Amino acid sequence: MGISKYPSKLSLPQINPGVTSVLEYLIFKFPDINPTIWQQRIVEGKVHWHDGSLITVQSAFRPQQRVYYYREVENEPIIPFKESILFQDEHILVAYKPHFLPVTPGGIYVNECLQHRLRHKTGLQSLQALHRLDRVTAGLVLFSINPDTRCHYHKLFVTQQIHKTYHAIVKMNSYGSLVGQQWEVINRIVQSDQRFRMQIDEGVPNSHSVIRCLRQFADKALFELKPITGKTHQLRLHMQALGWPILHDRYYPELQPKSPDIYSRPLQLLAKELRFIDPITQQARAFSCDTELALD
Repeated sequence: MGISKYPSKLSLPQINPGVTSVLEYLIFKFPDINPTIWQQRIVEGKVHWHDGSLITVQSAFRPQQRVYYYREVENEPIIPFKESILFQDEHILVAYKPHFLPVTPGGIYVNECLQHRLRHKTGLQSLQALHRLDRVTAGLVLFSINPDTRCHYHKLFVTQQIHKTYHAIVKMNSYGSLVGQQWEVINRIVQSDQRFRMQIDEGVPNSHSVIRCLRQFADKALFELKPITGKTHQLRLHMQALGWPILHDRYYPELQPKSPDIYSRPLQLLAKELRFIDPITQQARAFSCDTELALD
């Protein structure tokens, strides 16, 4: 049994969805979790309010109050790849995340996530990821160390002042030269009927990427991708829209059958660079990882 050392949290919504207790809301919020599991967690003292006081099975629903709980999984996979720290000061930490390792707990992963590994490695229990990468994507992740300055770094993402560069490899259908060509993809991305997949839809655009071909070798090509916005799976969908799905993508264009990870076939998408003006020091920050996606 894998049990998280750190609590997950959620805020009860302002509008009651029709429940009377916290237990009923948790059952409503997480339909894939057996209701008896939530009841057992509460009985064992693993669910509490922001002030630390325990929530009981009779605790009434309280709008906009935070609820903390500890995630559990029966058999947690161990990801056999190592993370690394590229930079650290009193405010932020920049780390490299390998393929297959989630940034934060989710699904069948509790302790096998980048945030937990870094908290254990550095001893910084306040360490918190400021953004996300898909579990199957490798690359740079920015963390906040100091809770007092966290909001300033978070604002960089909200106001699109973080400039990201990704690399991706695709398999080509033809051998015509694309090196140096550039595409600007602007469209609307919405959630599909399958909640874990997104899709391109009609309507007001909400996603924007600039994409350029860097190199070609045989039937493969390396692309540079610069997302202007940050929608879920944006780059994967934008490459698909151009007709070149990212190599080893198991979600797009077609959803592959669920199966264990194939560590020798990672999604060929890498968060290569991060650039921004530090809101505290006003210095220009630029970080790049040494990892390269191999064309051959």
